[in-house]
Amino acid sequence: MILTSCAVKNGNTEGSVIARVGDYYLQEIDLDGIIPSNTTTKDSLTITRNFINTWIREKLLLLHAQKNLTEDQMNFDKQIEAYRNSLIVYQYESLLIKQQLDNEITDAEIEDYYDKNRSNFELKQNIVKADFVIIDHDSPQLNSIKSLFKSDDPTAIDSLETYCELYAHRYHISSEQWFSFNEILKIIPIETYNQQAFLKNNHFIELQDDVFQYYVKIWDFNIKDELSPLSFERENIKSIILNRRKIELINKMHNQLFEDALNSDIVEIY
Repeated sequence: MILTSCAVKNGNTEGSVIARVGDYYLQEIDLDGIIPSNTTTKDSLTITRNFINTWIREKLLLLHAQKNLTEDQMNFDKQIEAYRNSLIVYQYESLLIKQQLDNEITDAEIEDYYDKNRSNFELKQNIVKADFVIIDHDSPQLNSIKSLFKSDDPTAIDSLETYCELYAHRYHISSEQWFSFNEILKIIPIETYNQQAFLKNNHFIELQDDVFQYYVKIWDFNIKDELSPLSFERENIKSIILNRRKIELINKMHNQLFEDALNSDIVEIY
């Protein structure tokens, strides 16, 4: 019954109408695409009914608001014009940035920014350089994983990576990458109430639950409130430098445009 409709002509409205609220009409064509493929008939009716009810509620609220506001209160011409203008300017500035922004950032620039702004790089959390392997209990040659994981021999590390590619549920083997320790705790079921003490006293962790065996090797760590290492902040600094360049590019364009306009007849100040 929801989809049953009749042809109605009223002003500019013509076609198969499903619902009406005042002078607003919901047509059958407005429902195109709201029902995903392979949806059951029952679910289709529910989706359609909810769509219609939502449309009715929105139009009722609109009519009620229109009845209780004056013409001046409903005049948004200035706001619409300002919003349109801001979109035009934003579009142009985005294009300018895409065409002219220098995205190359050298290591020297990153290091220079880090050295000059060390006070801004105080750690808000504990961080670690850590490797981890999560593996099923029934994985083959499980006993050899522990010795490979503990080894610093490059050959053993290569063998471990090969094994993990075949059997590990999840793993990370790269002693150069920093992680938030909280991020590790989301992956590995480590229980600790004092992260600082735990990190100082545990360099190799072996855990298990009903499904997985967990191995973690902590290569290095920095404690909250210490200076954050440059390698941890590198990507953040790149973003800061790029954002600064964007602002400088836009400001330069604004100022140049203003100066050029003052020296031409496009602008007059009375």
